[in-house]
Amino acid sequence: MAGKGGRVDLADLAGSVGDSSTVDAPSSSDGVFRANVPLGQLVANPRNPRAEVGNLDDLATIADRQLQPGNVVSRAAWLVLWPDDAAQLGAARWVVVNGCRRLAACHHYQRTGMDVVIRDSIARNRESVLWAAIVENIDRQDFDVLEEAHAVDLLVSETGSAAERLGRSSGWVSQRRALLKLAPELQQALRAGELAVRVARSLAQVPLEKQVEASAELCSARFNLKARDGGWRRPGWFAMT
Repeated sequence: MAGKGGRVDLADLAGSVGDSSTVDAPSSSDGVFRANVPLGQLVANPRNPRAEVGNLDDLATIADRQLQPGNVVSRAAWLVLWPDDAAQLGAARWVVVNGCRRLAACHHYQRTGMDVVIRDSIARNRESVLWAAIVENIDRQDFDVLEEAHAVDLLVSETGSAAERLGRSSGWVSQRRALLKLAPELQQALRAGELAVRVARSLAQVPLEKQVEASAELCSARFNLKARDGGWRRPGWFAMT
């Protein structure tokens, strides 16, 4: 389950898609705290916008003490919204909507259980579940632009819209989703901060098989411009129109 450098892939903990519905009312146990729920009864949110939980070194103390519980939705409430997820949930009784990194850390540092709070009220509909997961992640400093793009795409795919909910324009939403069309090499460069978002948006409009070549041409143009201008880079040189 632990990857290189302590990174854990969320795909090892959850994933899948289902169809739309609404939970009429939360469980009567909504808001109840449960201590040390066995890990076998918990599964990570299949629609967490983060593909990975990252390096878990900052959660090493969870081996001895968990300071903050995760928020979970009951299996029954989840399956009302995504009935096709039954096999994906396995034998789990609870789906961790907020706290997937804590769940991964519990596995990584070999805890037997995790503290949780039941929040079936989150599962009023698909949008409320997705929003709860996105809100937890979107303000994290290590929530990169591609994870943000996945989150936006997930909202649009599941609810049909995202702009109003995110307080953004429809153009911004389209541009973020376009980043998912980038070639893997360019996605990696974008994650590493080696490729500007505005350049990436333009490269995403180029046919996939020509994107890397187009990126190389941009790098060459930058080098020539810097040489011509004595190392001074003209503002906006890399914005493609």
